[in-house]
This record gives sequence, C-alpha cells and structure tokens, in this order.
Amino acid sequence: MKTSNHEVIFTIVNSGFAEEAMRVAREQGVRGGTILNARGVVKEDAAAFFGITLHADKEILMMVVEKDIRDKVLNALYKEMGLGKKSQGIVFSLPVSDVAGLAMPVEPKPEA
Repeated sequence: MKTSNHEVIFTIVNSGFAEEAMRVAREQGVRGGTILNARGVVKEDAAAFFGITLHADKEILMMVVEKDIRDKVLNALYKEMGLGKKSQGIVFSLPVSDVAGLAMPVEPKPEA
C-alpha cells in the first residue's frame, strides 16, 4: 500500500538499551518496534575525536511511525538516549513509500 504518511525511525544504542528506548518511544505514541542485534565499527581515531568510549555490541530499534509524531519521538529519544548518555544512542528517520502489515488503530464508533 502506497503511503506518504509514515517514516521509519532507527535508534542505534549500546547493547541492553533498546528496551529503554522503546519505553521512551511508547510515551510519545509509538505502538511497537523491532530490535536487531548489531556490532558497531569505527576507526579508533574517530572515537578519540568525538571523545567517546566505543562499545562494539549495539542494538537497533526500528519503528514505523506516522509523520505527525515523528519529531516528538526523535526529540524524546535523543534527549533520553543520546550520545551523552550511557546508551550513546543516535537516532534518525527515513521516509517510507510503501507499507503492508501494520495494524492501524481502530477509531471508536460514536454511540447513537
């Protein structure tokens, strides 16, 4: 199904922090996500430049969200999970052109 109303948000955090990121996202209206295990790679001089300690084990939280909540989700995630925190997270979104399999919320029927 073609869509122009959805984006996918990626949150990449140190291992063990994806559930916390999902909690933050749910508080902003996100209904669910998918967690992938990953390993980060970076040149050692880049870590020194940014002044961060690198942890190779990562988790990636992917969430398909409606565009109208994207900005508040991105801001909340970065505030709670950003590079300055133990999770050392980064967060970004990409547009979604097609979507299938999403459970859309059911609007309550007005009582007669």
